[in-house]
Amino acid sequence: MRRRMRHRRALLPAFAVTALFLASACSSSAPHAEPPATAGHGPRAAGAAGAAGATGATGTPDDGTDHPLAVAAAPATGATATATATAGPAGSGRRAHKTTLAISSYDSHTRRAVLTAKPVHRGSSAGTPSPTTSPSGRPSGSPSAAPHKAAVGDVIASAPAPGAPQGLLAKVTKVIGETDGGTEVQTAPATLNALLGDETAKGEVPVDPSSFTVDRLLPDVKVSWAKAGDVHVGPKGATVPLGSLRLDVSAGLPTAQDAPASAGAAVKGFVQVAPQVDFTYGGAGTDTPPGSAYLGVSGDWTSGWAVKGRAAATTGAPLRIPFAKLHADPVLQVGPVPVVVNLDLTCYFQISGDGHVTVDVEQNLKGDFKAGGTFGPARGWTPVSSSDMTSTPVRASLTAAGNVKTALGAEASVGLYGAVGVTADLAPYLRGEASGTVTSSAGGGTKAKGSWDVYGGVDLSGTLRFQLSVFGTPVIQRSIPLGTLNREWKLAGGTF
Repeated sequence: MRRRMRHRRALLPAFAVTALFLASACSSSAPHAEPPATAGHGPRAAGAAGAAGATGATGTPDDGTDHPLAVAAAPATGATATATATAGPAGSGRRAHKTTLAISSYDSHTRRAVLTAKPVHRGSSAGTPSPTTSPSGRPSGSPSAAPHKAAVGDVIASAPAPGAPQGLLAKVTKVIGETDGGTEVQTAPATLNALLGDETAKGEVPVDPSSFTVDRLLPDVKVSWAKAGDVHVGPKGATVPLGSLRLDVSAGLPTAQDAPASAGAAVKGFVQVAPQVDFTYGGAGTDTPPGSAYLGVSGDWTSGWAVKGRAAATTGAPLRIPFAKLHADPVLQVGPVPVVVNLDLTCYFQISGDGHVTVDVEQNLKGDFKAGGTFGPARGWTPVSSSDMTSTPVRASLTAAGNVKTALGAEASVGLYGAVGVTADLAPYLRGEASGTVTSSAGGGTKAKGSWDVYGGVDLSGTLRFQLSVFGTPVIQRSIPLGTLNREWKLAGGTF
């Protein structure tokens, strides 16, 4: 468990990012239940697989049939900091297996790494590695796959390690020699299909809310979270469902120049998210693209916010004010392979309008979202995005003619081993518009008459990035927009 508190930054003690945030999900109830476990598949089954992995086995029966690899959050122990898997080059017969090799240091500029053999435990004699197996539970059968050796062509996957805080997926191109810290090797980028080969894997893994690093960008931001066996509650009276992360914010907004002092603009609200990382790999071979792949972020979402006063007019793009940045590097255990997911969320509020409308609006919103990219040999990479939100107006009123739109949302990015693959922007919003006439009396007084309406809605947009080629799929030549998903519904209306 890590704790670090600074004036503008807090590291919450150790969601998994497991994993779009943006990534990136909020709920006023318990987080997503894990999918039902099937033989050798799913997070529940993976719990046993993770335990078996400590001895080098995946827990998959060796009955001659194919079994999907279990996908689960890596065990929350100090061992995950140096967990590694390795495989030999294509055609070597050395399939992916857990290894005692660890990345003791890595230089991202030169791509040189120093590998150290960890001591072998669990009954093995000193210097003798535990038996290793392939991802499907079959013995690798190759003496040259001994985990204390590194050779040219080996592919290494590592959880976050010194010099590689977002994990490392690399191929050894040269063994430089021995140093005081271990064996120094030159590496080059590698792809997951070099490790997973013809195996298949699919899982949805919640991210531990306490694993997020939170960077507060405004003074009045409070952080709360709840996980099994541990609860951290910030705002007085805040209730945080198990597995959720909550951020409360209160801030002033720029006020229209002609607004009276009583119409000072401000926003106050909260975002509650319990994100999970969605991962799919449908193998075809170590030297061919996988038959399918998917990477995304999804989860439940709850938010509530109030906007009051007359905000200043905005010209061009809406005024976006980030109030917190969050980051986590959850490790998914995909059979013997640690797959490091990099999840970033930026929470913000946004406002646009003509500066004429004075508002007093508040709404509560609840729902879910999914954003990611899916790969198939026929269509290549295609976007996936969905959101189902419902809202309840708490209060709503507008005065004078004009328009205003406010949002309290989150922008998420999700990637693997430091390469961003998907970005998603989830923006639930309130929109108000009023029309009418203003008449002046001989005594200098004015009288307004008209009607107004307030709408709730949600926008979901994003982009697929070429770095998704880390799966071993063809490189995307350009970024692919997810497309904009928009839903809107009327909350209230009236006259003035």
